[in-house]
Amino acid sequence: MAQADVVNMAGQKVGTVELNEAIFNVEPNLDVMFRYVNMQLAGRRAGLASVKTRSEVRGGGRKPWAQKHTGRARVGSTRSPLWRHGGVIHGPKPKDWSIKMTKKMKKVALRSALSLRLKEGNLIILDDLKFDRPKTRELRNVMGSLGLDKTQKTLFILPWQKDEYQNVRLSGKNIYGVKVIIADNPGNSANGNKTNIDGLNVYDIVNHEKLVITTDLVRKIEEVLG
Repeated sequence: MAQADVVNMAGQKVGTVELNEAIFNVEPNLDVMFRYVNMQLAGRRAGLASVKTRSEVRGGGRKPWAQKHTGRARVGSTRSPLWRHGGVIHGPKPKDWSIKMTKKMKKVALRSALSLRLKEGNLIILDDLKFDRPKTRELRNVMGSLGLDKTQKTLFILPWQKDEYQNVRLSGKNIYGVKVIIADNPGNSANGNKTNIDGLNVYDIVNHEKLVITTDLVRKIEEVLG
């Protein structure tokens, strides 16, 4: 079992935590990580772009002129794609851009992303992180104690505990380069007692240089990905 230091909000070491090497110490599979990120970005596409074909544009019901003896080119409708205000050929139509990925591949991608951050020394484990009220300054002070500067994009991943971490999430909204996500929400599962990590994703991990998680979330991650 690999070990990592646990610090408090003041940046002081308060202990160590054992990490499952099958999750936090694997060889990163960059190909699967790319596939996961591609799946996420594709799922964000609305796919609402749409154009009208010659059968959908308005007008053009009457043949503009006779077929022969006019000296002009043959035309059957003023809504031909060759005409101004005509239909569009092979234009975009509403489409589902989502890409499917197996659960096994998703787990491999998450293990790879977490292991990559740990090997880089960019994974910080806190004993807990809670505020009495939403306050941007308090989160900035915590980041300063952890040695996180403004030039480093930081991702805070917190466990779902009703409203206990909502103040932290709101405190990070006004800090550029900082994102706070609530990782697991039992209410999203068919079984309320089932642990899941719906908010944890590869794109946010690789898109932020520093990753900050809590000891409670470490155990939940090991429970789901182990």
